[in-house]
Amino acid sequence: EQLIGDFRRATIAAGNGALLAPLKVHTKCVPDLAKLRTLTKRELQETVDRSLVRLGLDRLNLVQFHWWDTDVPRYVEIAGWLSEFQKEGKIELLGATNFNTKCMREIFGSGTRFASIQVQYSLLDNRPEKSLLPFCKEHGVKILCYGTGAGGFLSDRWLGVAEPTGPLENRSLVKYKLVIEDMGGWDAFQELLSTLRRIADRHDVDIADVAMRAVLDWPQVSAIIVGVRHGGHLDAHSRLFGLQLTDADRAEIDAVLARKTPLEGDVYDLERDRSGRHGSIMHYNLNDEKPAA
Repeated sequence: EQLIGDFRRATIAAGNGALLAPLKVHTKCVPDLAKLRTLTKRELQETVDRSLVRLGLDRLNLVQFHWWDTDVPRYVEIAGWLSEFQKEGKIELLGATNFNTKCMREIFGSGTRFASIQVQYSLLDNRPEKSLLPFCKEHGVKILCYGTGAGGFLSDRWLGVAEPTGPLENRSLVKYKLVIEDMGGWDAFQELLSTLRRIADRHDVDIADVAMRAVLDWPQVSAIIVGVRHGGHLDAHSRLFGLQLTDADRAEIDAVLARKTPLEGDVYDLERDRSGRHGSIMHYNLNDEKPAA
């Protein structure tokens, strides 16, 4: 938030404020696991106000609400507070992050409405299709997808490569390696990559382009969230806007996906189990202030 706010202020100071008009900032509201039972409305409002100051905005474009432990059932109450701040004009749109269908029904039943939900949704993980996707269609909720590139696994770099056995480069790769194991293992993953490579050859693009374009074409998907490490990634990702998959391409992808093992549970259920393989690698207290080095 501070980095984006500094960019906004510098752009305005340089007399180029008009360039900011199309820029929409999506930020998060993620109370720390340790504070779920004690969080007050005043503390939540202070968080929203701090975001406004950091970003230099009069109103937050989109606030995406995440709740670590749904066994602490205050998420309906907290979502209601955010809805109140929205009515006061501090927030334009509310979004959800990683709530399963049951929780979404509870929150919507209380009167709070989300414009979007950010979930893991990719060629490796189609858990949203079990029940969340129909709910979103019924209520006009758009889906923002993360994990469409599986941390880089869905790319040419991993085609024909032996399964890694040592430590992986970052926590993102560790996370998606677990997904690969659950969806059928390395051989099934290589079959998917080979299929994507054949399709990519027909369009003169990369595996990652096909993987991301396929998800962008799915119902209710409004956007995909893609990490970039350097400027070259931006140029590469721009190819997505010119890539159009054919019915034959999609049928080939669907055929290989039909052979994979579905992940267990609803959206984010595996990750919510803090003692499980997926949940034990998560960081739960993101707002802790770190001392300066």
